[in-house]
Amino acid sequence: MINASGQLSRRRFLGNFAFASAAIAAGPGSWIIRPDWANAAEGPIRLGIATDLTGSLGFAGNTDANVARMLVKEINDSGGLLGRPIELLIEDTASDESVAVGNVRKLIQRDKVDLVIGGISSSMRNAIKDVIISRGKTLYIYPEGYEGKECTPYLFCTGPVPAQNCDQFIPWLIKNGGKRFALPGSNYVWPQTINAYARKVIESSGGEVVFEEYYPIDQIDFSSTVSRIISNKVDVVFNAIVPPGVSPFFKQLYQAGFSKNGGRLGCVYYDENFLEMNQAQEIEGLASSLDYYKVLAAEDPVSARIQSAYDKQFPAKFRFSAGSAATGTYRGLKLWEAAVKEAGTIDRDAVAAALDHAKIAEGPGGPAEMASGKRHCRMNMYIGVAKGGQYEIVARSAGLVDPKEC
Repeated sequence: MINASGQLSRRRFLGNFAFASAAIAAGPGSWIIRPDWANAAEGPIRLGIATDLTGSLGFAGNTDANVARMLVKEINDSGGLLGRPIELLIEDTASDESVAVGNVRKLIQRDKVDLVIGGISSSMRNAIKDVIISRGKTLYIYPEGYEGKECTPYLFCTGPVPAQNCDQFIPWLIKNGGKRFALPGSNYVWPQTINAYARKVIESSGGEVVFEEYYPIDQIDFSSTVSRIISNKVDVVFNAIVPPGVSPFFKQLYQAGFSKNGGRLGCVYYDENFLEMNQAQEIEGLASSLDYYKVLAAEDPVSARIQSAYDKQFPAKFRFSAGSAATGTYRGLKLWEAAVKEAGTIDRDAVAAALDHAKIAEGPGGPAEMASGKRHCRMNMYIGVAKGGQYEIVARSAGLVDPKEC
């Protein structure tokens, strides 16, 4: 979905294995984490993680790999799945589709994994899905929040989509910001699609889109856009500009007096990882719409347990957060675990049939379930507002929100 900066060396990645003394380097960009026990009659179930450990989205990919390692350890420590241990195989997609295709082929052809989970950007998902599903005849879970419209058989999406991001959020922005919206975005598929959906909700809710514009991803000077926002008396900036542009854009808006004069920033992807990109005063009052915020750990024992377990095992910079797909990875693996248990097999068709209606009672931010026949996930959604460099939750869905996809 989004773009940001972050790099990780091979040595440092291997050094981040908090519990994986059995981690084995298996060629460039490849790692195998073997379970402590492997004496099951049928051998281990093989789980493939294809994610950006290096490259521009490495900050998110490493978090997702960490979540997988944490959950696989929990499952193996509890006796495995169907009485078999899980072996974790990790391939670096390197924020580069051409690299990713070759590395994902290793998971399918060499390692013969039973499931692939991963991919962050939509372009990455589109690059690797055919290798996994059509050629590899393997199940694929995509965990990132994204623009929707992915309805490929055997591909299940466990992050939020536009209806979940916007249907509650935009009426809240109108009530707590105003009716005049600007829709600035980076020039690629996610901003364009989320803005198209947002426009419909804005207009049906009594709001007005003053203007909608798109910019190169590497643009950092937004002086003309800021001037237009101020001169047109925009109430709400519904932002879909991504890094590296988002930080200077917010700074320039602040310097122009947008928030001081009552303007409201809204951004559906802006999680805790992004709060530190600007000075706290520059994003004071920014509202976001996500399936999880760290502050939930203060009120929800399940979220507290998950957050604490992650922080203890992985205390480095790769944080457990919704925008990095950590929550979608957690949700996807637990739903897959429930589906395998119901199916009593790892056969792709049987697991896919069970995954179609799988449910989990516990997860970060609450329970979740697949919307039957839709290949997308129902989940709780929350509106958070930045105050003093931290999020406070100001609104939440009444229950699990339907994705309205497929």
